[in-house]
Amino acid sequence: MNIWGEPPKIIRAKYITGDGKEQTSLLLASGWWGLSRHWHYIPEILASIFWSQCLVTMSFMSWFYAIYLTILLTDRAWRDDERCKGKYGQYWAEYCKLVPYKIIPGII
Repeated sequence: MNIWGEPPKIIRAKYITGDGKEQTSLLLASGWWGLSRHWHYIPEILASIFWSQCLVTMSFMSWFYAIYLTILLTDRAWRDDERCKGKYGQYWAEYCKLVPYKIIPGII
């Protein structure tokens, strides 16, 4: 199967489970996941911003959800990265070379 007209870039990452068994996962580095590791956070954050803009009052509480979600997902991206680094080791380093951005392509 092609992704955006090209064969997919994948890394077959091996890891050891808690009970000592070796497993394999596929790390996809094509399509949306080739742009950034957590690209799907962008529409969620944008939706929260758009919902906040619809409120009649423009107080801090109107924007609380958008601010909270942005902080939550940004922190989660960094925590996920650390967890995957521990789980996949060298394979995660290889994946990070293919997909260098965590959330926003070209920026973060």
